Amino acid sequence: MRKTGLFLLLAATALPAQAETGWTLVGSLPHDPTAFTEGLLVHDGLLYESTGLVSRSDIRISRLADGKVVRRAAVPTPYFGEGIALTQDAKGKDRLVSLTWRHGKGFLWSLPDLKQTGEFRYSGEGWALTGDGRRLIMSDGTADLRFLDPVTLKEAGGVTVRTADGRPVPLLNELEYVDGEVLANVWMTSRIARIDPKNGAVIDWIDLSALVDKARAEGATGEDDVLNGIAWDAAHKRLFVTGKNWPKIYEIRLEKAAR
Repeated sequence: MRKTGLFLLLAATALPAQAETGWTLVGSLPHDPTAFTEGLLVHDGLLYESTGLVSRSDIRISRLADGKVVRRAAVPTPYFGEGIALTQDAKGKDRLVSLTWRHGKGFLWSLPDLKQTGEFRYSGEGWALTGDGRRLIMSDGTADLRFLDPVTLKEAGGVTVRTADGRPVPLLNELEYVDGEVLANVWMTSRIARIDPKNGAVIDWIDLSALVDKARAEGATGEDDVLNGIAWDAAHKRLFVTGKNWPKIYEIRLEKAAR
């Protein structure tokens, strides 16, 4: 298991109780059970996914309906692949940005062919990426969200994520921007934080314990097979979640819509 020391820290300081957003399971779709999911997004009806583990990390594009991988690019060894986000370069051309865990290096990929076109540097660890249309939002395993310029990929501010009583929320992992909020997996838990990116405040939580139990019953049995993957299909207003090595992606509907 990776990052074990941080998990023990979290276990010693359990996440506080706060209001929770209810959810309903809409359905499920196939997912590659060998995919150690680190980043997830939906674009033009296709699923874009980044997987981790050294010498096994890749970026892939899959069909949502049947999970078939239609394009794949390896993340070079010795890098451990992490989060991904879509953005545009200085000429307005779409590109995919990906992070790596401990090397302080990210990669740029052309679309739709997934050719590696460049790289960039950042300090600390890279865990996850999303974008709000104006900037990229990055997690690094702490309670901080970093803001990156979408063209230069230079850091340009950030916020610390805190609960209603002011406590920081560490181990922020996979991110997704949904209608003005950032949804964030908290690593090694079954909860997703709903975050106001303007000030880092946790609005409330989405407790997916029952879905994690369902995924385990359906084949997600490894020690590291934790909830980690959020994708928002903006075109059809669909929210998908999955986990590392889960055999399915689940569509859920929030009972209280993100603001």
